[in-house]
Amino acid sequence: MKSTLLVCLLMVPFSFAADKSATAEYKALMERAKNGDQTVDFRRLRLAYADSDAYGKADTDGQKEAMWAALNAKDFHAAIKNADAVLEGDYADMDAHFVKSAAYSELRQTDLSDIQKFIFRGLLKSITDSGDGKTPETALQVIQVHEEYVVLHSKGVGLPKSQSLVQSKDHSYDKIVFNDPDNGQETVLYFNVDIPIKHGL
Repeated sequence: MKSTLLVCLLMVPFSFAADKSATAEYKALMERAKNGDQTVDFRRLRLAYADSDAYGKADTDGQKEAMWAALNAKDFHAAIKNADAVLEGDYADMDAHFVKSAAYSELRQTDLSDIQKFIFRGLLKSITDSGDGKTPETALQVIQVHEEYVVLHSKGVGLPKSQSLVQSKDHSYDKIVFNDPDNGQETVLYFNVDIPIKHGL
């Protein structure tokens, strides 16, 4: 009993230190990205965010809806303001970077638009480089389910035909079936969803 308690007590500071380290790494990478540092490892940024104390705590659904609505209404300043609110809670949110890039482009602020476009592409590439998605073993790794839909949209895919959760070798995968817009053939992509499932998201 006593030895078990001792082990538990020893584990607490270690766990806290790990979270603190991930949070510090996430914030440091975020600041570098904001400043246009093109050497940022966006995969590390996403994974650090997933291990940080900020992960999954942002309640920004309202701002996400508002940023898209403002962009579609050509209220570009409001689009940027709401996108910034989203990024304050989750700097790995690709939708918000896309909206900011589009809004800055419309406002003829090319430099700011290019930074946001670079971040968006870097985040997206960090997912598409993680595998080819053709099998569970080569699944694309996501930290949030909405990343799956950004990947699909980047391929020109609208709504998928089906989506199902697959368990294999102690890992969890989203199996998404869709028609390839290039040739109309039914295609399958697997996404590793261990991280969002671990956090109950």
